[in-house]
Amino acid sequence: MATDRYADLDARLRQLEEEERAVSLSRRRLHDRLALFPDMSGPELEARERELSDRRRELHAEIDQLRRQRNGG
Repeated sequence: MATDRYADLDARLRQLEEEERAVSLSRRRLHDRLALFPDMSGPELEARERELSDRRRELHAEIDQLRRQRNGG
């Protein structure tokens, strides 16, 4: 029973870590674009950056929580 629980936690953790990597890459690319073309930044890009940053923080919180659960804490 505990093995199933750990397998589920591990699978969910891998899924969240993969999503976090994708979100971080998108955010990094957006930051690069904003750095290269600062005059082209506008409300749309700023809103997108906030969305990506918020989602990244949410993912980090979920990942940390799952790691604590996985480690018995």
